[in-house]
Amino acid sequence: MLLVNEQPWPYRKGMRMEDLAAEVKPYADVFVLNGKPVGPETLLQDGDRCTLIKKGEIPSALDMDKVLRVRHSPEVQERLRKATVAVMGLGGLGSAVAVSLVKIGIGKLIICDYDVVDLSNIHRQQYFIDQIGQKKTRALKKTLVRINPFVAVEPLDIQLTEQTITELAGQVDVLVECFDQVAMKSAALRVALKCMKDKGFVGASGLAGFGPGNTIRTRRIRNNIYLVGDNESDVATTGSLLAPRVGIAAHQQANQVVRILLGENEV
Repeated sequence: MLLVNEQPWPYRKGMRMEDLAAEVKPYADVFVLNGKPVGPETLLQDGDRCTLIKKGEIPSALDMDKVLRVRHSPEVQERLRKATVAVMGLGGLGSAVAVSLVKIGIGKLIICDYDVVDLSNIHRQQYFIDQIGQKKTRALKKTLVRINPFVAVEPLDIQLTEQTITELAGQVDVLVECFDQVAMKSAALRVALKCMKDKGFVGASGLAGFGPGNTIRTRRIRNNIYLVGDNESDVATTGSLLAPRVGIAAHQQANQVVRILLGENEV
């Protein structure tokens, strides 16, 4: 038996990649065998993993779902596909969290910010140099749709307040706080503690500088309410925000979102 584009396919002795392509995807022009590009004349062996690609082709939603189900398991992917998550603040943390969640096929993602992309963002945020001057919500949505066009991405281009965060909390399964300002971090946490007993919240505190990555950890404040960071470092004391350490925190936040959605409460 072969595994072809993540699906089982009968193996026949003497089968070559071009024979397989003729049966499965006649218009394929890129052939990958066990992770390595090969030519169409390559002989196959029982148990091989084969990928057939047409350059420039956008896969269907069904194809994408099949791959994610194989990689994540059907049970996990079904929970992720039904979930709605909001990311508040689209800087170094939020833009990376959004990219990670779109890659795993979250059902709906609400991305919130009112700022524009500028040159000082490029060194740590998930934007491109030709997006400078664009609204962050617009620029990031373009990138997210290129990664996975089958996730519903809703941009919310407003300056959030405690009231609007409260309203947003009622629309989602998990709220992710990625603000720069301490006042907004505090406002989001207040909303979580008051209004989100049955929802998830993942905030951040302490990720500046270039200290050891293992000092960034996930702490549970209350059931389904978590903070990620070292709880100490800030730009005022370290003088810097670097992509690697910010990225560690962002991916811990995204990972905790997944754990909340899957009912994993321990840290």
